[in-house]
Amino acid sequence: MSIWGKLAGATAGLVLGGPLGAVLGGVAGHVADRMIDPQSEEAKEAKRQLTFTVGVIALSAKMAKADGVVTNDEIKAFREIVDVPGDEVENVRRVFRLAMQDVAGYEAYARQIANLFKDSPAVLEDLLDGLFHIALADGVVHPNELTYLERVADVFGFTELEFGRIKSRNLGPDDSDPYLILGVDPEISDEDLKSVYRRLVRDNHPDALIARGVPEEFVSLANDKLAAINSAYDRIAAERGLS
Repeated sequence: MSIWGKLAGATAGLVLGGPLGAVLGGVAGHVADRMIDPQSEEAKEAKRQLTFTVGVIALSAKMAKADGVVTNDEIKAFREIVDVPGDEVENVRRVFRLAMQDVAGYEAYARQIANLFKDSPAVLEDLLDGLFHIALADGVVHPNELTYLERVADVFGFTELEFGRIKSRNLGPDDSDPYLILGVDPEISDEDLKSVYRRLVRDNHPDALIARGVPEEFVSLANDKLAAINSAYDRIAAERGLS
């Protein structure tokens, strides 16, 4: 069963618990979920994937409202990072709407996700990349959206320097420091630069994304990140005359 088959299952809200479980519980019953042993590895992995999935939807909904209005461009951007099968669109729409209306603050959602993925900061970074994609949907990041992203990053445990690297990568290579995008010092040697670059490409491959517990439906999150990493390295390589 795909992650979408579990998304609005009758038991999914109880499995997740917390504020995300409450949101998901609001659409329970629209899809019949199959029962599995809650202590099994399958159940644990399903919980991680469900939390990530619902977290993306809920935080995206809150993100879209950060500047006071939800635009068609933001909804389109959401659909670009969340590959929703046609027969599950209505279920996702219900979760999205409930998250926008939910009294729980976005910090509560972010905290639940951070607790589950505290040993996988790369997953949290993947989610932040998705939120940046939505924030940029109308061509500019509104100050309220940037404040929102900074706060989510803080709840996720990222330092100001780490958030600066993520922000720089997402705001576009033309306006960003390529060394900051790669997270390296400008004085780094050519060999060490190549080593970091190869590691970043390897770690951000779609297969690596799935291995980190991100549902297959979200592998598109890796594409923009890889493009930014490649662009930053190409700029530095051109400056240094590297082949």
